[in-house]
Amino acid sequence: MSIVAREDDALLTALAQVAPGGPLRDGLERIVRAKMGALLVLSDDPGVLAICSGGFLLDAPFSPQRLGELAKMDGAIILNTDITRIARANVHLLPDRTVPTSETGTRHRTAERVARSIDAPVISVSEEMSVINLYVGDRKHQLQAVSLLLDRANQALQTLERYKVRLDDAMANLTSLEVEDVVTLRDVAAVVQRGEMVHRIASEIETMIVELGTDARLLRMQLDELYTEIDDEIELVIDDYLPGGCSALDTHRLMAELDDESVLDLRKCAVALSPCGAPEDLDQNMSPRGLRLLARVPRLSDDTAVAISNYFGELTKLQRATVSDLLVVPGVTAVQAQAIKDTLARVVEATIMDQYN
Repeated sequence: MSIVAREDDALLTALAQVAPGGPLRDGLERIVRAKMGALLVLSDDPGVLAICSGGFLLDAPFSPQRLGELAKMDGAIILNTDITRIARANVHLLPDRTVPTSETGTRHRTAERVARSIDAPVISVSEEMSVINLYVGDRKHQLQAVSLLLDRANQALQTLERYKVRLDDAMANLTSLEVEDVVTLRDVAAVVQRGEMVHRIASEIETMIVELGTDARLLRMQLDELYTEIDDEIELVIDDYLPGGCSALDTHRLMAELDDESVLDLRKCAVALSPCGAPEDLDQNMSPRGLRLLARVPRLSDDTAVAISNYFGELTKLQRATVSDLLVVPGVTAVQAQAIKDTLARVVEATIMDQYN
């Protein structure tokens, strides 16, 4: 699962279009500096044109200067999807008036209703407040100054680093408990809980990076370094402990539906680990299938790892298996069987060393 797998892709795409350094953001800042307001629709698809009235057909190449001049008129400006042409200007938009809106100003109410009515991003620029709002579906996002965004992103990175340390500790503890065969649902839920927290912080940073555009190169490198392979590791934990017939997608969906306060509730996270039936006891014993430890074996494919896991059923049985036992599994070679034994032995040794340290 990617960082933004649960984010609104349409919102991120629109944020990339208005990122600093791009021609559209240049045009919007010209409007703000001139103390003007504006209403822009970033699509000229038939659904958009169907709610347009009046104005005039322009079909001219886009430029920040043209956008600034056209904003002097009261009507909306219609741009094509890739922001290369200005399709119409001085347009009166007629969205469905029954569509709910939380805005108060006429321009912003229209922008929100249009975004909720059609599949197109809408931008409103406040004349009095000099604020740029982006509307995508039911989402509203206020664009922020680059300096403010950079400060927020750096603070979020520091938070991400602290949470990742806690996640690493929880993962190491889970490995130790797996080797000793004393894992409980509480231990697994704690890992998934911290993984979800890290995912949410990373998703927030990802949104800031997209919004910052070319100013976020360093942030991108830092995020990639901190977040590499975390989602894959959490996915393996979930697959290791999910009851038969359940899907990891169900767990991800249930975790995504939890608000930030509910994520702190370990029992609710445990429910997400049992999507086919709510657990009754957080201290009930759990038996891993061994997929997470098999993922550490060099040059062992995912399909082969799944076949091995399915054959032995539990990590404890896999740990007791000999090279000959492993060779019974279809597709496992002698080299792979020895590598599996060596890897599991190293895990046990590392766990013992950690306990003494």
